[in-house]
Amino acid sequence: MQTRKLGQTDLMLTTVGLGTWAIGGPWQWGWGPQDDQEAVAAILAALDAGINWIDTAAVYGLGHSEELVGRALRQTKRKPYIATKCGLRWNEKRERVPCLKRQSIRQECHESLQRLGVERIDLYQMHWPEPPEDIEEAWEEMALLAAEGKVRYLGVSNFSVEQMERVRRIYPISSLQPPYSMLHREVEKELLGYCARHDIGVIVYSPMQRGLLTGKFSRERLAALAPDDHRRRIPDFQEPQFTATLELVEQLQKIAQRHGRTVAQLAISWVLRRPEVTAAIVGARQPDQIAETVQASNWNLSKKDIDEIEKLLAEREKKLAGS
Repeated sequence: MQTRKLGQTDLMLTTVGLGTWAIGGPWQWGWGPQDDQEAVAAILAALDAGINWIDTAAVYGLGHSEELVGRALRQTKRKPYIATKCGLRWNEKRERVPCLKRQSIRQECHESLQRLGVERIDLYQMHWPEPPEDIEEAWEEMALLAAEGKVRYLGVSNFSVEQMERVRRIYPISSLQPPYSMLHREVEKELLGYCARHDIGVIVYSPMQRGLLTGKFSRERLAALAPDDHRRRIPDFQEPQFTATLELVEQLQKIAQRHGRTVAQLAISWVLRRPEVTAAIVGARQPDQIAETVQASNWNLSKKDIDEIEKLLAEREKKLAGS
């Protein structure tokens, strides 16, 4: 698999990393029921396929995703880089509760280390800049955790340029984790350029837009989603966006098939076309899913393909603007 250096760190990441948001099971932002054995098998399959890093978060499944990663690590001799996140706690209703207070950050780190079963976290990220007035306090505590050897590098997730400027004065930012896909390109406006200028690595999440850009989504599959699957509440899964995306995927399918590839692989390779992007986080709930998507790491899109996709995306935007 291709690898790229993460910002100013010494981490050489495979351009596809395993994301564990979906395997955590039910909670406020869950993906419906999940079989734990299949989840662990998916993690092990990702490592066997050559992926060398796993991205998780304390809040995914309210600690359960980290526990599953820890369980998988005990079943393999492979030592992938581990990236996790802090700053989101939860209440008895299984709802997320933002908290960036010093003691909370330190406690979260301790709990994550225990659940993961590791002595040090390779990349510790502030999950959301909420509440915004506390990001400096949290970042200062994260810097102390790095100085104590509990974490190696610090990153941020879902930050703006202004927010990165605020914390960068305190301690170096090794990475930014923003959403990025064909359907959501906001990161292109200024964030990618900012990260390139300051040698900040970029690991993007949701390149397949929660399954919409896999070529396997349909109205029937949408109707069959679990009642507690958070995707039911997302505008992308509602009209007019949903139909416009299905029509886009039909056209993307032709490009993918031309190369003997899948739409999912095309979507991942598309975000990796940008040199500012270090790697893409790709979720998997079953071993066969990661076996497919990991192959995107070795596919570099041609200019012709990129231009063709650009036209299709422009057509989709035009349809939505006129609806």
